Amino acid sequence: MVPKTFNILFLIRKPNGTSITEYPIFMRITVDGTQKEFSIGRKCPPEKWNKSISRSSGTKEEFRQLNNYLDALQQQAYEAKIKAIESYKLITPEFIIDIMFGRDQEKPKMIIEVFQEHNNCFAELVGKEVVQATMTRYEISLTRLKDFIIWKYQKDDLPIKDINYEFIENYMQYLKVVKTCNTNSAGKYLVELKKIISQCIKRGIIIKDPFFGFKIKKTEVKRKVLTMEEIACLANKNFAVKRLENIRDIFLFCCYTGLAYIDIKQLKRTHIQIGIDGEDWIFTTRQKTDVDTRVPLLPFAKAIIEKYLDHPQCIIQGTVLPVPCNQKMNAYLKEIADVCGITKTLTTHIARHTFATTVTLSHGVPIETVSKLLGHKNLKTTQHYAKILDLKVSSDVAKLRLALDV
Repeated sequence: MVPKTFNILFLIRKPNGTSITEYPIFMRITVDGTQKEFSIGRKCPPEKWNKSISRSSGTKEEFRQLNNYLDALQQQAYEAKIKAIESYKLITPEFIIDIMFGRDQEKPKMIIEVFQEHNNCFAELVGKEVVQATMTRYEISLTRLKDFIIWKYQKDDLPIKDINYEFIENYMQYLKVVKTCNTNSAGKYLVELKKIISQCIKRGIIIKDPFFGFKIKKTEVKRKVLTMEEIACLANKNFAVKRLENIRDIFLFCCYTGLAYIDIKQLKRTHIQIGIDGEDWIFTTRQKTDVDTRVPLLPFAKAIIEKYLDHPQCIIQGTVLPVPCNQKMNAYLKEIADVCGITKTLTTHIARHTFATTVTLSHGVPIETVSKLLGHKNLKTTQHYAKILDLKVSSDVAKLRLALDV
């Protein structure tokens, strides 16, 4: 904050109870009515002091040097004021004095130090406002940044003020070439670093944004989905191994509800309630986005729930389905794909994409409704799915042809 008034004054004071011929000189700094005085370590005879100009009136060389010193001190004070303003510090007489005599030198904030502070605060919110997956992502991002600084600068940390546009460019290059990250993965690490830098700007640690003018590129990912024929192939397949049958059912349940793996795993029987239409609905909250989601149960999904009502794991845990850990789930899905002759890599995420496209959008469900069913925060996220619907485009154009032929 820029002070309304800022004044510098030099004055001499006669020490109490003494009869010395020279009086010590004091410097008084006044900021918005608040003042602070201190001795500058110099003296002047009272008869050689001009109170009106706050300088010595002597003509000898020693008095000229004294006045030059006073001028230098005054200049230091004004430069300190400018420095304080530029650093967005609260300007007080004490702070000006500290700057003048080098007592304002704080230990520079370091990027790894601040990133770690962010992660420590984040860790306290896990299970409340933050999911573990997000926490893990930031931990990996911090490790990547540490590795880069050691690789590039042979140091454990760097002052945040040294993070510039060139640093960002070099970090991106390092992620792509040394760590062999693809464009999107490298971009995510840069996005996380940018969040830390933005916090530093808000806290006044730095003023200039090193990301200014830097564009974090992102390539569009072609999402794979199952066709209705492939879904039917999975549904009609008889498995000799019970665990594969269980995993198949869980996967198909994702295809017909659009729920993510973690939301399926945490789905309780209490989440199945009667909806506005008198039918069974899923009432839950997406863990990733903390968005309330309501999904009407399609007949196939409802049949899977009924199939596992008496499953021991479901009874004990109160869950809807006996969902294993994600690692096992994906490993078993690979087996299922091989058995069914499906060349696409089956994951619970593909099941969610399949719900969004093959099951809903391709059958004429409006994209606004699909967005609500998926628990997306904005429609733009859902629109990515609409780009891959060649079948829907073909169907819509066929209707257009008929209309134009009339």
